[in-house]
Amino acid sequence: MPLSRTLGSITVTALTDGQGPFFQPRAEAFPEATAAHWREADRRDPGSVTADGQWWLPFRSFAIRSGDGPVTLVDAGIGPADSLAASWAPVPGRLPAELAAAGIDPVDVDTVVLTHLHSDHIGWAVTGTPGLPYFPNAAYLVQRAELDAAETISPRLPAGLIAPLRAAGQLRVVDGETTLTPAVRLLPTPGHTPGHQSVLLEAADERVLITGDLLVHMVQLVDPDLAYAHEVDPDLARASRRNALDTHSPIVLATPHLATPFTPHPARRS
Repeated sequence: MPLSRTLGSITVTALTDGQGPFFQPRAEAFPEATAAHWREADRRDPGSVTADGQWWLPFRSFAIRSGDGPVTLVDAGIGPADSLAASWAPVPGRLPAELAAAGIDPVDVDTVVLTHLHSDHIGWAVTGTPGLPYFPNAAYLVQRAELDAAETISPRLPAGLIAPLRAAGQLRVVDGETTLTPAVRLLPTPGHTPGHQSVLLEAADERVLITGDLLVHMVQLVDPDLAYAHEVDPDLARASRRNALDTHSPIVLATPHLATPFTPHPARRS
């Protein structure tokens, strides 16, 4: 059964589409991390390292639901066997089964927030040939800056993702911070990609930040200034990460790639 967390009437459910080893040594992914950084990261998140020192990562989406109302899905996983992530991720993913286990039918999803357009976050967004939105009743929300950069992120995105969503009338372009409901806001967190966004939930005096790839490994909580090799703008990513953590903590971080989906992050000490 998928893991979940509640804030008042809102349930946030972690949906694991797949998991496997990263395609490069983690020391190459975080070239500035020291041995001390890795020791502390492994102490805090031991499930992210294998016995032979590889980076083991899950690929998660998150479902947000108030009561038995419609569902907002954050990210769409690695996708089926023929998805854009197939060249490096452990496809096929199991998101359909995870949704079913959580009692969610794809027709119940009325919003899909794509934190960014990397292949392991859009896998189930559009499926089949010709490509059709997997969630037939959903508006798919993408930041304008991300859409503008789509072809540089992957030349397959315009035809493989954006055109089918536009043809179905299901692409919604957002620009900057956007309130979806009184409890749910989109926060621009650029740097990992040009238009990366995260999702902030605030209810019942609690906060959950669905991070996307604002941070991808516990080592970036040990030291938020550590750059990740696959950030398009490391300085901007560092600023976004620092701003989000400093502004909103104490908070629970809902992360796609840490071993545990929900990680409490305390307020910064003065």
